[in-house]
Amino acid sequence: MTSLWNRCVPKRYVFGGLVLATISLWLSLTPSLLPRGWLFQGVVSGASAAIGYGVGVLGSMLVRYVVGREAPAAVKRNAWRALAGAAAVGTIVGLVWFGSWQSELRELMDTEPFPVVGYPLVVVLAAVIFVALVALGRSLVRLTRAVARQLARLVPPRVSGVVAATLVVILIIGVLNGVVTRVVMSSLNDTFAAMNKETDPDTDPPDNSYRSGGPDSLIGWESLGRQGRIFVANGPTTSELTAFNGTPATEPIRAYAGLASAEGYRPEAELAVDDLERAGGFERDVLAVGTTTGTGWINESTVSALEYLYNGNSAIVSMQYSYLPSPISFLVDQDRARQAGQALFESVYARWHLLPEQTRPKLVVFGESLGSFGGESAFTSIEDLAARADGALFVGPTYTNAVWQQATANRDDGSPQWLPVYGEGDTARFVARADDLDRPGTEWPAPRVVYLQHPSDPITWWSPDLAFRKPDWLSEARGYDVLDSVRWIPVVTFLQVSADMVDSNNVPDGHGHTFHADIANSWASILQPAGWTDADTQRLRQVLTDQQAE
Repeated sequence: MTSLWNRCVPKRYVFGGLVLATISLWLSLTPSLLPRGWLFQGVVSGASAAIGYGVGVLGSMLVRYVVGREAPAAVKRNAWRALAGAAAVGTIVGLVWFGSWQSELRELMDTEPFPVVGYPLVVVLAAVIFVALVALGRSLVRLTRAVARQLARLVPPRVSGVVAATLVVILIIGVLNGVVTRVVMSSLNDTFAAMNKETDPDTDPPDNSYRSGGPDSLIGWESLGRQGRIFVANGPTTSELTAFNGTPATEPIRAYAGLASAEGYRPEAELAVDDLERAGGFERDVLAVGTTTGTGWINESTVSALEYLYNGNSAIVSMQYSYLPSPISFLVDQDRARQAGQALFESVYARWHLLPEQTRPKLVVFGESLGSFGGESAFTSIEDLAARADGALFVGPTYTNAVWQQATANRDDGSPQWLPVYGEGDTARFVARADDLDRPGTEWPAPRVVYLQHPSDPITWWSPDLAFRKPDWLSEARGYDVLDSVRWIPVVTFLQVSADMVDSNNVPDGHGHTFHADIANSWASILQPAGWTDADTQRLRQVLTDQQAE
């Protein structure tokens, strides 16, 4: 077994491996969803090349095993020269194409041009990543060989190789799931828990009793966490609301509980609702239940828009469930988001449902990104949501959103995955731009549910399935901000969209995972407040745009 292994696995770089590594590198330069900087492009290209190399090495091992002999030295030399030339020329052509689609996409999304110095940096970083990953792979091979040699003393050589490989895989998985994951997550949690205690220098405790953390609040200012303090300390003032609506405004209510406010999600939710009730939240015209992202963040555009729509006669309640940023929470905190979303809505609903029907406020739910997943978790379907709430706004949903998945999978014939029509638009409508609220043009009775999602948002379209299965959104006509040249490539597309997720908020409004102005149209359509006009919506869009720019 050892001699066979030595014959099949050379110590130097394998020609067949480098061939596939080069092709994988070229494929990694093909168009993706969002403009990408040199750093993440280098990582994607290096990882793609390393994966291609691994596949090529396995193929070479198989060929050597079947053929049983080496090619003549002259043939090898010519093949290596040809590969070197093709790699150089092909990579230059690939970078030119990369620059072309980057320019097209950056112009489409109105972002800064790709820096010239970025091209050589992509190549250098990709080479470093490739070498590092191949070295890691070789170390694992050496470990497997060492284990196989020891086992060969006890079992037949062929069996020892299989057993050794299995043991090494089990060891790697065990280390990653156990030691590495525990140490990394503990370190991350400690780091972000410390950040959670920090207070933004522009954030002061509320001076009125309508906010958690303020006078008479049941929840202490310090326990709110960094994002909670930002949430309750900001928002439009009564003078700004009055100026916008032309009539005296009411002070909006914002209730919030941080992780340090109570032990456990249910007690935390109950405390948040207690503080909401104390402030008079069940006596307002509209009551909104919002599920946050990982750190406890809430998009200020979403809550401000609601307060402008009702001239402050509104109440919003939310709670924190994690210290971790949304991308990390998305991977490890989904169950926390689910529990928090369910606990908060059920706590609110239990008290709201007991109120006389004629005096209840409109009850709506909202959430963005992982918050949309948590907000959905209190419901089993669109129909269940409509039965227990007066409306919902879910922004930038993720592939894990069960209700979103259900509605998208059961979309009406002829509607694309990136902008589906569900149940002829009777209750839920999927919106990429404000005009989509009129799709499909049929009657739209209350309660109304809106999913606001962009065709270029990698948060919505990322899924492990991308690695080996072509999604519908790349089989159908492209969305307005997705290039026609985007193609599905096994593994590579998964890596590309994964990298796009990191920069998904660093693009202008209306693209990627950036949502602001269209939130105004969405809330106006969902709630239809008395006396509100299309002109008011346009003015509110401008307010949200200006607010984002500050």
